[in-house]
Amino acid sequence: MTMHRLKTVLIATLVSAGALTGTVAAVQANTLDSILEVGESKNRAAKKSQVKIDRLADETRDLLGDYKTVVKQVDGLKVYNARLQRQIDNQQKRVIEIEGSISQVTVIQRQMTPLVIRMIDGLEQFVGLDVPFNKEERVQRIGFLRANLDRADVSVAEKFRGVLEAYNIELQYGRGMDTYRGNIDLGGSQREVDFLRIGRVALVYQTIDGDISGVWDKSARAWVDLPAGAYDNAIRKGIRIAKKQATIELLNMPVPAPEAI
Repeated sequence: MTMHRLKTVLIATLVSAGALTGTVAAVQANTLDSILEVGESKNRAAKKSQVKIDRLADETRDLLGDYKTVVKQVDGLKVYNARLQRQIDNQQKRVIEIEGSISQVTVIQRQMTPLVIRMIDGLEQFVGLDVPFNKEERVQRIGFLRANLDRADVSVAEKFRGVLEAYNIELQYGRGMDTYRGNIDLGGSQREVDFLRIGRVALVYQTIDGDISGVWDKSARAWVDLPAGAYDNAIRKGIRIAKKQATIELLNMPVPAPEAI
């Protein structure tokens, strides 16, 4: 083979090799592009999946928070309902007690009315036998209590309360000093006098001009004149003390001696 032919064959071989190399490179480039495109597609799909996962995680977290809130509310309602149930149970017991009391009201009313009447009778008898101070006022009070007995618009409880109040007023009369003005029959004529009550121990009077003084005699149940000048100053001083016009001090008063029982 000649040199020229050898060169020609060599060149042809090189050309064929170059073409083959170019073809292989082109094939490899196409394959790499396909691989990169697939990778990018996977990355996009992964991003979408991550976004969906994040959204689901947020929704799950919100639902969990709502669930915890609801659980707390349910626990609070359970405690509140338990307390209400105890209150309802106590109220039911109270209702039963009230119903039992109501059933006794008629019996109590039947027993209370005779008791009130006996108390008024006893109070009237006591006032009649007591020292006759504020006699008109006390008699009017008893008359008012008797008038209430026949009133249908006044409950038995109110009638009983009125009698107790009258008894309490009578009890207070036995304490302290009091003075008031009134009239008394002296020698067949009415004279205006100042009365002085010292508890229930003594009841005395003195005319307005201070000339005559007297005392209520429990044993005789009558007014008795006192010796002129014996107690005039003491009674006058006692009247001023009762009116809070003078300071309290010891007074020489006509007090009956104690009696043996």
